[in-house]
Amino acid sequence: MKKKEGSSSNFLVQGSILAMASIISRIIGLVYRIPLTKIIGDVGNDYYGCAFEIYNILLIISSYSLPLAVSKLVSAELAKGRRNNVYRTLKCAFLFATISGVIAGFVLFFGAEFITSRIMKTPYSVFAVKILAPTLLVVAILGVLRGFFQGLGTMMPSAISQILEQVANAVVSVWAAYVLVSYGSKVGAILGNETEYRAAYGAAGGTLGTNVGALVALLFVLLVFLLYQKAYKRQMRRARNRDVSSYQETFRILIITVIPVLLSTAIYNCSSIIDQALFKNIATAQGYSADEISIWWGKYSGKYKTLINVPISIASALAASSVPMLTAAYTSGKRELVKTQIYTAIRFIMIVAFPCTVGMAVLASPILQLLFRDDSMLAASMLWSGAVSILFFSVSTLSNGLLQGINRMKEPVKNAIIALVLHIILLCAMMYWLKWNIYAVIFSNAAFGLFMCILNDHSVKKYSGYRSKIKKTILLPAVSSLIMGGAVWLVYFLLQKAFANNTVSTLSAIVVGIIVYLVVMLLLRGMDEEDLERLPKGGKIIALAKKLHLIRL
Repeated sequence: MKKKEGSSSNFLVQGSILAMASIISRIIGLVYRIPLTKIIGDVGNDYYGCAFEIYNILLIISSYSLPLAVSKLVSAELAKGRRNNVYRTLKCAFLFATISGVIAGFVLFFGAEFITSRIMKTPYSVFAVKILAPTLLVVAILGVLRGFFQGLGTMMPSAISQILEQVANAVVSVWAAYVLVSYGSKVGAILGNETEYRAAYGAAGGTLGTNVGALVALLFVLLVFLLYQKAYKRQMRRARNRDVSSYQETFRILIITVIPVLLSTAIYNCSSIIDQALFKNIATAQGYSADEISIWWGKYSGKYKTLINVPISIASALAASSVPMLTAAYTSGKRELVKTQIYTAIRFIMIVAFPCTVGMAVLASPILQLLFRDDSMLAASMLWSGAVSILFFSVSTLSNGLLQGINRMKEPVKNAIIALVLHIILLCAMMYWLKWNIYAVIFSNAAFGLFMCILNDHSVKKYSGYRSKIKKTILLPAVSSLIMGGAVWLVYFLLQKAFANNTVSTLSAIVVGIIVYLVVMLLLRGMDEEDLERLPKGGKIIALAKKLHLIRL
């Protein structure tokens, strides 16, 4: 039993390391988007967001699935004691990454003008798209190295590289956008369209940071790999199991593993680019002006999606750490350990996702004012009406990883196809008949996450034997979050009345919300001492909780 608990604990510890790095990276991303948005504006955000939607699709097709696939293969080989085959898998993965990265980069660069003007109806985003082309090769190789270390059971190289990547990205993005905005103004003045070229060149400067950030991360992980390589080769020489598959067989297994992950992630993530293409084409046909459409999509991609993706990144990190751990347990035939890890991961993400959803909805306008100086009703209504997406996408992202971890690779693909078809039907209906413009995108996107939750939950239960404990997993976090939401709203309202300072009121309300949520969860027995141990400064929180009699001694 202790062994099982220890394994589950390590599984969450590694996931927490990656989650913390993801949160820090997202916070850095939020911070640099503030000056970036001021420099390029909502129209520039539209071009910047469009460039990344196109880039993300090619990234998904070429290499997005590599970290997960490599980590899964590495952990499975290690569970069998085949260290020599791990190294061969790594070589094949590098070859695959190089080929796919180069091809995707060429497609992105030479196809940029056609995609941006004909499909996305955002021709001025072409400069930002072309700058992103070399990044596809860098990220592909980086993904292989991150997957290798994750398969070994350590998330530290991935975590540190994420933070370094985002720091470099932030510095270069803001600097390059500032420099290129003025250059774009000069070009636009000559060509007779200063506003559009100013925003377009500024967006291109923003994407340059992504290039540099990815390169910095690659250099760091490559250095760690070279330092570890000698030690790993010594372990290979000492390994009892010297079985090694042929390069053809290893490459075949890699492809077989990559394709289902690629398909599921592609379908799961391509809803964003489909949303943009459908929304802009339908909105144009309905008579909305190009400026209106750009502002709507700029607020949606630059503010709404940026904010909701912060808590969702925790689920992405936990999913990344769950795959190698679950694969090792599943390959070894430890079915009870598999169930324990699934329960632990789902419960952990529910404890985090519920308060984030409620908090984002309650403090929608204050957060937008704090970060972006945006007090518009449009941006605030987007955020509070779509905040539920945090919960749905957190759970569906995690459950994708859980299914891949127990070797049910086709299930996320099948479920994503069903959810995507339903999502497109809803989006078109809301745009054509209800005429909900940008809110059609928000609501249909949330529905996509909900459909994935339902379908993935059925698949996880069917193939793992896992049964959810509704009270502790759903009801208690939900009730605690609602009570927290009331407290947060009251504190913000009273402080605003007293001081009329949004920064003080918002930050104070967030701190009070965290405290209220933890206290209510402990009082309702929704969290115990073991849960608190996994939090930062968990020991001190436990000691304080015992003094306040919130935990049974």
